[in-house]
Amino acid sequence: MESILIHTEFIKLGDLLKFAGMVETGGEAKLLIQEGQVQVNGEVCTMRGKKLRGGDTVTLEGRTVAIRQAQ
Repeated sequence: MESILIHTEFIKLGDLLKFAGMVETGGEAKLLIQEGQVQVNGEVCTMRGKKLRGGDTVTLEGRTVAIRQAQ
């Protein structure tokens, strides 16, 4: 499992997918999220604007990323 460090209070799901290199474009992120291919904390999430914070995990196509909050 990879870790992504964020320096803000939260990051939106679509932005995280791009930041982590899991997708190349926002359009691709939107489509995958709408199709129910993305899981947040083990559950399918279809909200592109879902706010993610430290401790959350995101899984797409077998790749899982854990979000860590910068101190």
